[in-house]
Amino acid sequence: MSDTPLKKTIDQLLRAYGYQDQLDEIELIKIYKDLVGQLFANHTQKIVFKNNILYVKLDSASLKQELNYVKEGLVLKINKKLGKRLVSKIVIR
Repeated sequence: MSDTPLKKTIDQLLRAYGYQDQLDEIELIKIYKDLVGQLFANHTQKIVFKNNILYVKLDSASLKQELNYVKEGLVLKINKKLGKRLVSKIVIR
């Protein structure tokens, strides 16, 4: 998505009023669920984004282990979909 003047203006306005972080978190959750698929999404109990770290709580030990193997690649895919480097790492609980 290219940054049109209107999009840039809206982004600046949202940031100025403190809403950008909340919108980023909503978008991150949506992208996470799309990328990991239905199985992981169904077993994800909580997702929190704070200080550029995505915290993911899963209710399955085997899925936690599986996600741990691919979390670096997932960070890259999330940032690519967002079009900016927002997530520095994923912590799985």
